Amino acid sequence: MFQTLSFSKSWGMLLSYLCLFLLVPRFAHAAIDTGDTAWILTATALVLFMTLPGLALFYAGLVQPKNVVSVLMHHFALACLCSVLWVAVGYSIAFSDGSAWFGSLNNLFMSNVTISSESGSIPESLFAAFQMTFAIITPALIIGAYVERIKFSAVLIFSGAWLVIVYAPVTHWVWGSGFMASWGVMDFAGGIVVHTTAGTAALICAIVLGKRKSFPGHLQPPHSPILTMIGASMLWIGWFGFNGGSALAAGQGAAMALIVTHISASVASLVWMVIEWRKFGRPSVVGMVTGMVAGLATVTPASGFIGIPGGIILGLVGGYGCYVAVDLIRNKFGIDDSLDVFAVHGVGGILGTLLVSVLATASFSGLGLPDGVSISDQFMVQLYSVGITVVWTAIISFIILKAIQATSGIRISEQDEIEGLDVTQHGERAYHHTG
Repeated sequence: MFQTLSFSKSWGMLLSYLCLFLLVPRFAHAAIDTGDTAWILTATALVLFMTLPGLALFYAGLVQPKNVVSVLMHHFALACLCSVLWVAVGYSIAFSDGSAWFGSLNNLFMSNVTISSESGSIPESLFAAFQMTFAIITPALIIGAYVERIKFSAVLIFSGAWLVIVYAPVTHWVWGSGFMASWGVMDFAGGIVVHTTAGTAALICAIVLGKRKSFPGHLQPPHSPILTMIGASMLWIGWFGFNGGSALAAGQGAAMALIVTHISASVASLVWMVIEWRKFGRPSVVGMVTGMVAGLATVTPASGFIGIPGGIILGLVGGYGCYVAVDLIRNKFGIDDSLDVFAVHGVGGILGTLLVSVLATASFSGLGLPDGVSISDQFMVQLYSVGITVVWTAIISFIILKAIQATSGIRISEQDEIEGLDVTQHGERAYHHTG
């Protein structure tokens, strides 16, 4: 009797375990790390937060009151457009196996991304979403070069074409299976992919569009340093997801990337503040937050490879180097890159990309270079990668802009520029003054 009950109980337990096994969701896989997944989910939200509303408010505070709505519209529209294009074609070009220059089109509309797809220790759908937020903010950075004088239709056409033809291929070169990846290029979070491409495109946009009517002698000061400071603060917070999330795991690498990001931004802000204080007799909040962005852009490519000494050095170099670049571009060369995108993001990203070859070494508490690779070898890889990216981005951006200029037109009329883009392009006003 006792043996019969024991036998029945054993079979009952076996059936219970079998039922539990069958009820476990098919997508639960041992390779997925819940801690890593939770962190990258958070980082994805933080990077989108950088664009909406961070960068949008940062730029909106720097323009005249009559162009605030247009700046906000540009950012929101690009977030929507670039998301759709990334799903449709961008992700496939960037991260599908193909040639050394372009990924294949085998994953259009992410047809191969399923609920059970994996990318390392996180779901592939999450990896694709995280990368999508980068594809949103990169064209959005370029907005700062052409504010207050561009047609809204031109913004959409240029940004969409640029994402597919410039951004996605460069992403493939560096982070996919492209030729720069095979060289061993070091770009942790986008010094080449994001800041070099956006900065170069911004410079070309500024040159092709030409100067604003008020540039340089009659420019109005930023209409709302308050909005700019709020937006900059959001960028700073979001950048922890930008750089820390690029580790694609919740571990020591993400933690170090986060702290070097913070210290570089802090040092660069202080550098910019001191320069202004000495030069003009008083520091400005707009200058200080611009220094912050310079420090963040400069540390981005190096953030996962360096230690705290490297973060401090990049803050010093980024703060000073980008300040000098702003003066050169705006005052010496007379180029109306309205919100200094090339001088801050382009120059900062390039400086960080080159200096990582030195600061990643153990002498500066970095993780070290690959076995058998010298500082000079790595520096040349970084230099060639930056040079090719600048040339590619400049040529393609110029072609896209000229094609738009020859067809639908790219610049608003002089009268519309005087009246402002808010009313002429969108029929709205940011501020309504009552008597």
